[in-house]
Amino acid sequence: MSGRPESFDVAVVGLGAMGAATLYQLARRGVRAVGIDRHSPPHDRGSTHGETRITRQAVGEGEAYVPLVLRAHEIWRELEAETGETLLTQCGCLIVGSGEGASGSRRAAFFAMTRRAAERYGIAHEMLTAAEIRARFPQFTPQDHEIGYFEPGGGFVDPERCVAAQLRRAGELGAVLRTGTTVLAIEDDTASVRIKTDTGDILAAEVVVSAGPWAPSLVGSPFDAVLSPSRQVMHWFPVEEDRIADWRRSPVFIWTHGPSPSDMFYGFPALQGHRAIKTAGEQYDETTQPDIVERDVAADESRAMRAAHIAGRLHGLGPVAEKSVTCLYAVTPDSHFLIDRHPRNDRVLVVSPCSGHGFKHSAGIGEAVADLATEGQSAFNLEPFALARFASAAA
Repeated sequence: MSGRPESFDVAVVGLGAMGAATLYQLARRGVRAVGIDRHSPPHDRGSTHGETRITRQAVGEGEAYVPLVLRAHEIWRELEAETGETLLTQCGCLIVGSGEGASGSRRAAFFAMTRRAAERYGIAHEMLTAAEIRARFPQFTPQDHEIGYFEPGGGFVDPERCVAAQLRRAGELGAVLRTGTTVLAIEDDTASVRIKTDTGDILAAEVVVSAGPWAPSLVGSPFDAVLSPSRQVMHWFPVEEDRIADWRRSPVFIWTHGPSPSDMFYGFPALQGHRAIKTAGEQYDETTQPDIVERDVAADESRAMRAAHIAGRLHGLGPVAEKSVTCLYAVTPDSHFLIDRHPRNDRVLVVSPCSGHGFKHSAGIGEAVADLATEGQSAFNLEPFALARFASAAA
């Protein structure tokens, strides 16, 4: 890029889950928009990869999320009709726990809040005893004191296909893609914002920063005080022959089995053509940086995953993971989203470092953010995700 900087109505920095959805929605509105990413999405350097992401309609993290995920499901179906891709698979979602939540942790009241959200929004669900779970899904072995919430409308989305489909449609609708382009700085420029990149400058009337774990370094204070990148690991364990049918028709699952935030794991059915299931836990004790994170996964990490979570709970899996990969979360102190304008530049909108539970909402958030960027408001209530709640931490 050389000469006078190219100018756009809106620039989207970071084209993962939130950025791809936002660019697609902007392009649908006929906005002159550019999407910028340092890699070539979909890619495996950030948070948006790994074949599958859980989606559930009654969201235990808070009822504010429910309208976003319900709209996201509608958008996935619209995109499937436009592209012929399979993006959303509603195989059901099973949540297993004590039913009381984990008091004092980020998972506090998760189970009860899930049930309450389902009841408020009329989302189809069943409550199951441990015996009923074992009878219906013999690959799971909950203890007698555990119970289950089963949501038939839950399931999974394919993150790589979703990102690719939205970026492809955005391009077809007129959006400009600048991939393989690293943003160096975002600066005021009189009546616009100047985005300095390693291939030249870009001007935009509005900038959406949806850069996940790279966001803190791009937008600086006060966001860098409340956004913490963390390394996560996903494992694929082989399915034994006599259990392949059970795991093929399995729901996705989330299992909370203790008081700590790390006493939780989740997983997926065995996909067609695959003889392994993906499963993962979460860790929040250590932070990292996206450009120096350890990408390799040691064998003892998979052994620890099996010992801490799988043993005694899941039937029919081989003892050794056949594959493990890393991804990155950008986590806030309360594990809720962050969607707000920069306090020093209201032309810069920072969007949803999502603390590990964001992909299912991303299509709905893209629509909401496109409304904010073009009309200054959204029909969705985004107030729970405002920066102001962290005023004391930022200070």
